[in-house]
Amino acid sequence: MTKGEYRVGASFNPSGTSIVDEIKRKAADLIDLIETIPVPDVHCPDSAMHSNEVARLRALAQTDIEIAAMHAVKAATKRAPE
Repeated sequence: MTKGEYRVGASFNPSGTSIVDEIKRKAADLIDLIETIPVPDVHCPDSAMHSNEVARLRALAQTDIEIAAMHAVKAATKRAPE
């Protein structure tokens, strides 16, 4: 299981709809792609700040993808009010 699959819960789809699987697959793939962005090695104070910033931006992007996937799944599975 990849980090992206874990984060979006790729194997959890109680609705059994293909659109949910597709949303989660694409979100997982993007999270995994972002994970490949290299975080620079830390050798001096300025490098440490840059390295921390790259790591922070990667994490924020991945979190935003998780949130977007969650809302997309909700939209795809929302029932009309009774």
